[in-house]
Amino acid sequence: MPAVAQPVIADRAGRACGEPARHGAPESRELARFLPRWRRGARAVRVFPPGGWLVVLSYAHCGPVSDGCLYPPGRIDIRLPGAQLCRGLAERSWLEPGRGRQRKKAGGQAVSALETTNRVQVAAQHWRPRFIANGIDVNDFDDTVAKTTEWRDWGPNWKAVGEIHEALGRAAEEKGRALTATQAYQRAAWCYHLGKFLWFEDLDLHAELRDRAVSVYRRALPHLDPPAERFEIPFEGHIIPANLRRPAAPQPRPLVLLVPGLDSSKEELFAIEEDFLRRGMATLTIDGPGQSENAVNFAIRPNWETVITPVLDQLERLQPGVDQRRIGLMGISMGAIYGPRAAAHEKRLRAVVGLAGPYNLGECWDGLNPLTKGGYIFYTKSAGEAEAKQKAYTFNLERVLDRVTQPLLVIHGGRDRLFPPAQAERIAREAPDATLVIYPDGNHVCNNIAYKYRPLMADWLKEKLG
Repeated sequence: MPAVAQPVIADRAGRACGEPARHGAPESRELARFLPRWRRGARAVRVFPPGGWLVVLSYAHCGPVSDGCLYPPGRIDIRLPGAQLCRGLAERSWLEPGRGRQRKKAGGQAVSALETTNRVQVAAQHWRPRFIANGIDVNDFDDTVAKTTEWRDWGPNWKAVGEIHEALGRAAEEKGRALTATQAYQRAAWCYHLGKFLWFEDLDLHAELRDRAVSVYRRALPHLDPPAERFEIPFEGHIIPANLRRPAAPQPRPLVLLVPGLDSSKEELFAIEEDFLRRGMATLTIDGPGQSENAVNFAIRPNWETVITPVLDQLERLQPGVDQRRIGLMGISMGAIYGPRAAAHEKRLRAVVGLAGPYNLGECWDGLNPLTKGGYIFYTKSAGEAEAKQKAYTFNLERVLDRVTQPLLVIHGGRDRLFPPAQAERIAREAPDATLVIYPDGNHVCNNIAYKYRPLMADWLKEKLG
């Protein structure tokens, strides 16, 4: 009988090192949880230094796995190469559908954790980690939230903050201080974007904030390091706007396409671009149908093969100095549906990262907060919630993932309040060459632990693209 590797557990909660881990809910001090499927002879692949924290097993070439066959939590190491890690089935996984932990009203009725909060509080609770991780000054965020007592004031208040930073940028530009001006224009753009983010109280102001975010950020593009070049890719009678940044290098570099989520934008993804650029990869950050400046002409759509193929075709025509044999894609939230759907058809994509996406948006609908539901109503161009919910079921990866033959890294937060971790586990289970990483302490998009997931996904894509 082959040897069976035992997970090595960090000494916590009174457990001795070397004691087998127990199945159950994630523990707050876990660095991350890797959930592989196993087969006899599966080869362990380290993603952290030897003797360190984590080991992940590739999903490649593995057969189907039972719902219960998920790795228990803990700090793990693989002692024996070629070991069979599945010792028996847990009764049910903490990720398994139908086992989500819900708060209860008196009488046992399920209730959203945010049902009793107003929309400003919902925004503050959900968005603070995200926007601070993406460049909003923490003092600006906290001060603006404190001053905003009515949801209708959210957009105007953020417009006022954005105008402060824009004025700082103009003053610096007039004095020839390009770096100071560039940073101020970026902050202004992010404030304008946050002001209109899932905010639809005044549609004229919403449109103004969207357009100002784009136009002010364009003033920063040539002064970024490395600089950005705007591309306008012909698309269905309109354009796909994109910002291309290339590291300084004598030879063409691998390219990573960055795909935003529901109400994200290419301007918001600067910090993520930096992680790839520092590792020698170029980035092309786009606004697809229904995203940011492209929300004017299109609704969001699930069939992103119709989007990525024209983008790659145009890159081949333009030859913008990137290695088009080494192209990857990273999609965030809804972008984690768009990316795999594109990869199922577009084999010029060599590797894909899906960050915090659903397997089936419709299945997650009832758990969404009212602001997010409002965003789906707006960006699907629906008449109301019933129509948007019906459309949500078309945003899914059913009968798609078996055609995603490229390496796929699926990253998810164990505390994601929009899309349950079970959705990520389904994605990883159905893709032939997928690796699933669950951060037990991560929120939606793991923005509260950006220092964990961003280096991981950037390193992974660098290794896959060569």
